[in-house]
Amino acid sequence: MNFKSTLRLVIVIAFTASIQQLLYSQKTQSDDHCFNCHEVLDGRLKKPADLFKKDIHHQKGVTCAGCHGGISSEEDQDKAMDTLEGFIRVPKGRSINKVCAKCHKKQSDAFLKSFHGSDTKGKQPIIVNCIVCHGIHNIVPVKNKNSAVNGANIVKTCSKCHSNAQFMKKYNPGLNIDQFEKYKTSGHGKKVFSGDNKAANCASCHGNHDIKKVNDPNSKVYFSNVPETCNKCHGDSTYMKQYNIPTDQYTKYKGSIHGVALLEKGNMNAPNCTNCHGNHGASVPETKSISLICGSCHIQNSLLYEESPHKSAFSKEKKNDCVVCHGNHGISKPGDEMLGSGEKSVCIKCHVNNDKGFIAAVLMKNMIDSLLKEMESANHSIYLAESMGMDLSEAKFEWAEINEALMIARTGTHFGHTDKFVSSLKNGFKLTENAKVISEQAVNDFYKRRNWLAYSLIFSIIIFAALFLKLRKIEKMRNI
Repeated sequence: MNFKSTLRLVIVIAFTASIQQLLYSQKTQSDDHCFNCHEVLDGRLKKPADLFKKDIHHQKGVTCAGCHGGISSEEDQDKAMDTLEGFIRVPKGRSINKVCAKCHKKQSDAFLKSFHGSDTKGKQPIIVNCIVCHGIHNIVPVKNKNSAVNGANIVKTCSKCHSNAQFMKKYNPGLNIDQFEKYKTSGHGKKVFSGDNKAANCASCHGNHDIKKVNDPNSKVYFSNVPETCNKCHGDSTYMKQYNIPTDQYTKYKGSIHGVALLEKGNMNAPNCTNCHGNHGASVPETKSISLICGSCHIQNSLLYEESPHKSAFSKEKKNDCVVCHGNHGISKPGDEMLGSGEKSVCIKCHVNNDKGFIAAVLMKNMIDSLLKEMESANHSIYLAESMGMDLSEAKFEWAEINEALMIARTGTHFGHTDKFVSSLKNGFKLTENAKVISEQAVNDFYKRRNWLAYSLIFSIIIFAALFLKLRKIEKMRNI
């Protein structure tokens, strides 16, 4: 078959389909007398028919009676609208969902278990119903650009309630009403409003019919569920291909110190995606803001970093502050091996042999290693003294201060200079030495007490033997 023949065939098929659709629509219209009647009326009674012409239900052959009850095929108005034939006039409240559930049961069941489908005050009606989101008489398929629940439209649909302070006050006065404004500034929002319907909208994260409260453990945006929800898109290499964004963030996060704390240990103080990227206003953190984001949890480290030479150096080279040394999604637990000049050192990524930073890094690593050895020695002395039953409460108090000094020194590495670092470690060495002295003195006291006990026992034995001999002598003299 040549091109012209193929083209003729396509035209004929398209024309035939159009005629069939037209005849189908005319047949539907002629059979639905409710629609026919309202179409010739005026004002508010005509509006539903005008809207319904483009409604997906009308196109699929659903008559007015499908939702309102009655008999659409009956020309007599009284018979068509007879309540004995199931005519319910305008459905309201929960009855709207019951009508929709006749065809859309799965969606209705999910909705009635959702927060929107619940009755928060124990009275009718429920918070929202199907028509609030999907519309009335003008419902089109979700993928249609004119659908109220498609792409950029769903964000506007949700904001009708969630940006309305008076409405939200009825159900949750503490809930912010600026989500829509934040979303417009987000990476997701900018793409959606530029015409990209693949970017995340409200339903992408919260769900659609099955929306749960944020603090419900079954919610897609419950704190510990957020990483997996984000990964639905960001872990899909095919989906993310056009954006040129890596898709290994979730895998890295799961193995990170943050991910393990949250996902394995259930520590809700550990950060998830939204702590760093935001939620409704989600975006990639700018270089200048990363230290502030990390600093919202790691306050002391951030304050020291702001005064360090690294701050100005990284800013000049447009490097991402904390990320340079710690990474981002795959952050490991910080260790002393990050200092110095070893294979795992992060210092040597920038500093070359024997420059000022290199020397400082080696000094810090050597001093920490030395203190750790001293702490090990002191700990052994304390253990030995305790095993002898000696009271080491004073040495244990010193031990707590030693750990604090070590922690301060490790934190002090963010300052970038050796002065505060050395000061903290010197105090650590002093405390360690004092703990060793106390524990060693306790051991010496133990041996002194043991020796005294031994001497006392020997003296007691000598006295006992002398008394015994004396008594024997007295007894012999009596017998004489």
